[in-house]
Amino acid sequence: MEVKRGPILFRCDATPEQGYEAFYQCLSLAAALQRRRRGTQFLSYLEPLSLAQVIHRGNNDWTPAESALGAIGDLDATLREVRRTAPAAVVVAGATATADYMAAIAETGTKVLALDNAAAIEFPCAIVVNPLLAPGMKAYRYQRGTQLLLGRKFALVRGVFRRQRTIRATEQPGPFRALVAFGDDDFADQTMIRTQQLLEMAKVDKISIACRTHHPRYHELRDLAEDSGGRVEVVTEPKELMTRLVRAHFALTSGDAWALEMCCVGIPQLVLPAQPAHTLTAKRMDDEGAATFLGAATDVTYEQLEEAIGVVLDDPMERLGMSRCARNLIDGRGGDRIVNGLEIILHSPRVRQPAQLRIAA
Repeated sequence: MEVKRGPILFRCDATPEQGYEAFYQCLSLAAALQRRRRGTQFLSYLEPLSLAQVIHRGNNDWTPAESALGAIGDLDATLREVRRTAPAAVVVAGATATADYMAAIAETGTKVLALDNAAAIEFPCAIVVNPLLAPGMKAYRYQRGTQLLLGRKFALVRGVFRRQRTIRATEQPGPFRALVAFGDDDFADQTMIRTQQLLEMAKVDKISIACRTHHPRYHELRDLAEDSGGRVEVVTEPKELMTRLVRAHFALTSGDAWALEMCCVGIPQLVLPAQPAHTLTAKRMDDEGAATFLGAATDVTYEQLEEAIGVVLDDPMERLGMSRCARNLIDGRGGDRIVNGLEIILHSPRVRQPAQLRIAA
């Protein structure tokens, strides 16, 4: 049995148009692969270009892509990179990746792993991973031999969240602190809107905003924090986020990957999703008792949000129950499970094709 110990190539982009969630999920998976001594390389189209520092900071190699994922000429460039680096597998993450795109990569003899939460195409891959809670297996179409890794056991959780899981076993005393974390893609502009609404609520004493430096309203959020009299702070670095995770009494999230990471820590959540896949995850979190699903982000009013926050803050047993359910839902080992599944596929012996019998003339 031949075992190919090559690197793992990630084909993903990070742009305002395509979003950043898939890119950061790939970084989390790359960190899990490195714990198993697998090299990781990124072929990515980045905007802003400063995201290259984020890739290198995680000890990953980066090759700039000349065009966005799925654009004209991108497939040829990807195939050239596959032949040049000879990876053990290629991870494809992005809504613009088609079935033909993945099939062309698989024809080179390289295993393909797809990160997807839309279930919009028929997958010709070795592995399909959905790191969110939904959609489930019935929604996916796939070819024979494809392995599906779906649901809560495969949620990707960063190390900064896993390390705080044991520390936040008990809730911190007041005053009440809110954590605003609408993820990598705040398409509905909820971070600014909900922070301004929280400032009007007397029960909330401190507000921490967790966001990326490439957030479209990052500088406006900084100005809001400066004018708040110390009630609002903007957190962008992992070291700063660690202490806020322990001290937060509840969080406002959108049902994305960040929401599942909050579950791993055990923070009670009020969820306001803005995308269909996130809505399904938010409903599942509500069903499990890990969060309260308030509805679509654009439909939730100030009065509804204030009432929901009042219920959470006035009842410590409600917060305790949500925290326990959340910790039971996500254990933070999803990345390692995905790596184990990939290693099993890479170490599996190839199925030999039966020899064709020829009739002598």
